[in-house]
Amino acid sequence: MFIDHIRIFAKAGDGGHGAVSFRREKYVPRGGPDGGDGGRGGDVILRVSPHTDNLRQFHYDPKMLAENGVAGAGVRKSGKSGKPFVALVPPGTVVYRTGATNVQQALDLERSEEGIDVDPIADLTEIDQEFVLCSGGKGGKGNWNFKTPTNRAPVEHTLGEDGEQGVYYLELRRIADVGLVGFPNAGKSTLIGKLSHAHPKVASYPFTTLQPVVGVAEFEGYKRCTIADIPGLIEGAHLNKGLGHEFLRHITRCHLLLFVIDMASTDGRDPVRDLEVLREEISEYDEELARFPWMVVANKMDSDQAEENLKNFRKRFHKVEIIPISAELEIGLDDLRAVLFERVASGRK
Repeated sequence: MFIDHIRIFAKAGDGGHGAVSFRREKYVPRGGPDGGDGGRGGDVILRVSPHTDNLRQFHYDPKMLAENGVAGAGVRKSGKSGKPFVALVPPGTVVYRTGATNVQQALDLERSEEGIDVDPIADLTEIDQEFVLCSGGKGGKGNWNFKTPTNRAPVEHTLGEDGEQGVYYLELRRIADVGLVGFPNAGKSTLIGKLSHAHPKVASYPFTTLQPVVGVAEFEGYKRCTIADIPGLIEGAHLNKGLGHEFLRHITRCHLLLFVIDMASTDGRDPVRDLEVLREEISEYDEELARFPWMVVANKMDSDQAEENLKNFRKRFHKVEIIPISAELEIGLDDLRAVLFERVASGRK
């Protein structure tokens, strides 16, 4: 099961209370106050890990609870600090704050689909990057802190502070250099399988790809680029029709968009109309995404009808860079690799 967005409840540990104690030993009947301080509550920390690729673990247990600090004790013994809760998240995780502070409010938010801040509080992209989601409460002070020349036996102490808590929204946006966009059955999965070492499911029916797939294309000189394939779009995707709308977030970080167009009209579609619809759906979803650099990959050129369709396609989009290929027969892939190397991989460290 692939989970790329989820709400979680996070609660940092409360600080331990300060102690009220007095030193009482043989020959020291009035030893004075010696109550220790309470320990600090544990933090809730998000850490980016290369060993996880989605948010599935939080689907089964959407709670992040850190340990409370231990109360202080006599002989000025400070309480032990609470153990932090470290949650491993994949690279590309974006964190949003919601208007909820407890689980019940979170359930209400899920019903209304409102209450999520527009601006993220964290964007976790680097391996081992950490973000403190909730800070633990400070420990209370023991009574020995309140000893003064005029108050030799204080009973004052402070309680530990409550740890921060809240409901947060985690969203995964895959980090890739190139994003493949196209209708179902356009050949995107076959293409990413030929360009990289990814092994997506390939079949002759639409919607074979049900979740984003990221592959790595390697070039000479140890250069590489990552390619993301998302489930195929359909007309009306910006209205949440089909599967692609759910995963369009995964190409919002790409440097180049490749629109994979079926020039063979396999399903009776018009290639010109396909590109017009895809560009419109991208623009409706995110105007900023529509301004990303893009080009067209004219796939299935081994078909008899493809040449005529490509000729009409070039007349309509004469200013668009078009690379004719046949992913299945690996025709034209060298030209495509050269373009990817020049526009993406050559500038990548």
